[in-house]
Amino acid sequence: MRRLRCGLCGGALALLTCLPTFAVAEARVELFAAASMTDAIDEALVRFEASHDVDVVPVYAASSTLARQIAHGAPAEVYIPANVKWMDWLGEQGVILSERTALLHNRLALIAPQDSPFDDLAPGEGESLADRLADGERLAVGDPAHVPAGIYARQALESLGEWQALSPRLARAANVRAALALVARGEAPLGVVYRTDALASDAVRSLGLFPESAHPPITYPIATIGAAPSPAALELRGWLESEEAMEIFKAQGFR
Repeated sequence: MRRLRCGLCGGALALLTCLPTFAVAEARVELFAAASMTDAIDEALVRFEASHDVDVVPVYAASSTLARQIAHGAPAEVYIPANVKWMDWLGEQGVILSERTALLHNRLALIAPQDSPFDDLAPGEGESLADRLADGERLAVGDPAHVPAGIYARQALESLGEWQALSPRLARAANVRAALALVARGEAPLGVVYRTDALASDAVRSLGLFPESAHPPITYPIATIGAAPSPAALELRGWLESEEAMEIFKAQGFR
């Protein structure tokens, strides 16, 4: 924020006077993004705000939660969910979406605590995931009923023939970062999260990636919200597709 600062009025007997201080408000944009983008967006916004007079307020949650909040009038101007389903759903609710495109892609990873005795093994190869779980143990996932990471996990497990055995043994989390936390704290011996989440935590390790053919492509679309997006929202929206932003996203594990 910039301010008009006080100046000194010269003269031997002149009184010290100051001009009033006026705040020049920065443009403000609310960005709603999937929880799996937390680290990448936080890093990107530091770079963006350093060179733009725009104050960006990020809001992170499950894509479904954010979509419902937007549909009920939340003041989001830019939305990045973790799948196209919830972007499509917003449009079906009559929310105006513009400047929409596919921004990023991700992979699905099987994770375990960092000190886990499990050997690395790509899902679908060798021992089934259900056989790796002891009695009473659960597989941590985003809730497949609405969380994109959980929806992809269900599709992958169905494709690999493991859904029926694992469905009653899921620890269903409110979003993918909550599923990550269950494994990081040792409350679940295995979890299914995005590759980027596995890379973001020192408390877990990736045992392997699910075959891309086992589920639809993991796509993060982006769009501005409303009939007349602000210039600041359009500026942010455009910058998030820039080469500078893409280098940050790639370093975080996105494609």
